[in-house]
Amino acid sequence: MAHRDFEDLERRRRRSARMFAEGATQADVAHRLGVSRTTALRWYRAWMRDGEEGLRGAGRAGRKPRLSEAQCEQIHQALIEGPLVWGYDNELWTLPRITAVIREITGVSYHPGHVWRVLRQLGWSRQKPTTRARERDEEAIGRWVHETWPAVKKTPRAGTRTSSSSTRAASPNGRRSSAPGRREARRRS
Repeated sequence: MAHRDFEDLERRRRRSARMFAEGATQADVAHRLGVSRTTALRWYRAWMRDGEEGLRGAGRAGRKPRLSEAQCEQIHQALIEGPLVWGYDNELWTLPRITAVIREITGVSYHPGHVWRVLRQLGWSRQKPTTRARERDEEAIGRWVHETWPAVKKTPRAGTRTSSSSTRAASPNGRRSSAPGRREARRRS
């Protein structure tokens, strides 16, 4: 995941403070530093109010994570153990099950529709179960594929012409049904 370079962003804000101190306009700062005029105005106001100190960065962007790294590791270990260890009747993790395990381990509640973000952060991805139905009869399937399917499968008859239209039969001689008129002979209106 790409992270912002907070040090570089702060260097740009401090450079804007020097430019403002030298008498540069907000438009000049915006143009030379490649930011919007609104950003330059915000920086100017912060510089006027608090000086260069007002342009210091917060150090991070966005809300603080709800789960610590230690809690994420606990969740990861619980997922590796599998659903059977957590009292579920099969080896299938679902979002509601993972939500319940996260709540039990950490006390943090997530909506099941948002748990995928936690899973992606932990390096987990959506998977389809690899198991097959117990009722599956491989012999009957093989018989159907080799005997029944070829008999019912539609294939074009060999040696016949086909039409590009499914509702119109192919022309027997391959010519178009009407010859195009000469372009010069057509009268324009």
